[in-house]
Amino acid sequence: MSGRRSRRQSVNGREATVNGAGGARRGGTEIESKKKRKLLAIHQALNDDPVDVRTLRQCAVSEGGLLSDEIRRKVWPKLLNVNVYDLPPKPRMRADQRAVLQEQLINVILYVLQRNKQLHYYQGYHDIVVTFLLVVGERMAIALMEILSSHHLRDFMDPTMDSTKHILNYLMPILEQVKPDLHVFMKRAEVGTIFALSWLITWYGHVLSEFRHTVRLYDFFLASHPLMPVYLAAAIVLHREQEVLKCECEMASVHQLLSKIPHNLPYEKLIIKAEELYSQYPPAELAKQAALQFHKSVTISTFQDFQLATSQQRPDAVLCKQSRERARLPPNNAKAPAPTGANQLVKMAVWGLTATLGAAAFAVVNTAMEWAPEFVFQLFP
Repeated sequence: MSGRRSRRQSVNGREATVNGAGGARRGGTEIESKKKRKLLAIHQALNDDPVDVRTLRQCAVSEGGLLSDEIRRKVWPKLLNVNVYDLPPKPRMRADQRAVLQEQLINVILYVLQRNKQLHYYQGYHDIVVTFLLVVGERMAIALMEILSSHHLRDFMDPTMDSTKHILNYLMPILEQVKPDLHVFMKRAEVGTIFALSWLITWYGHVLSEFRHTVRLYDFFLASHPLMPVYLAAAIVLHREQEVLKCECEMASVHQLLSKIPHNLPYEKLIIKAEELYSQYPPAELAKQAALQFHKSVTISTFQDFQLATSQQRPDAVLCKQSRERARLPPNNAKAPAPTGANQLVKMAVWGLTATLGAAAFAVVNTAMEWAPEFVFQLFP
């Protein structure tokens, strides 16, 4: 009798193992199927005329984002309305591999600031620039950063911190709406919102240890409202509610906890939560709060027009044809060389105006080499 029971248990165990393996195979097949459907949707959206930017945004936001840097190099320009066949000329540079990324970082920053006198460098801007450099290369990074700096990042690039503080002020009203007890605790602790400053102004690029998480969030932010990094900050704080409430209710303890982002955050779930918060508490509703009424955000006020402009783009096949036709025209309307191709001494003089920026550049180069050293040298030969 016991022998039969043992045999039956053995058979059932084998069946369970087989079923488990089958379930894993089915799960893997479903994931691959989802990826293939997303790739097809992206391909079709890119080739529609005009480009189906709405579908591209949905793909960037949905689980897994844009899947690979190869796809990002095609989709990110469409999310920012950049013509990939009309990029700034490649600046001249020395062929020293060890200094290539730093040199390109300087080129991108100076190009954007020289062409847009109303924009001012802020500490943390380089973290965003280096992410784009690593994904799309120098010429595309220049084009993307010029658009991004004039729209999504515009409030951070004022000569003072007033606009940046204004953006940070959206965080606490979200927490107050969702978790009043948590909001009261943080108010009593007088922690403020400074813990989230580096999150927002670097799009989390400065605080995340894994590059794959950074580019996943960039997919999300490029496809969303400029305040989405604030909603993600709220989602992170809400996710850590119990940790916060267990802290001593004073500024130093709560700030120390919140300013360090854990390595194991569930980013896909947090993205979903941030989207839900945005739908439930849109910026226009939050702006009715007293602390948000007396400042006009350039970033927010221009976003609707920016979104409309992105919906009128032509597919790359059409842009390529137009580019070839322009190339056959007489060169009497040729563009002037880019200012970043200027004398190296002039460039370094401008660079030397801020010592902190120079130090930051070296730090970013080191960070990038830690992220993907072999990729850096492949991308920037």
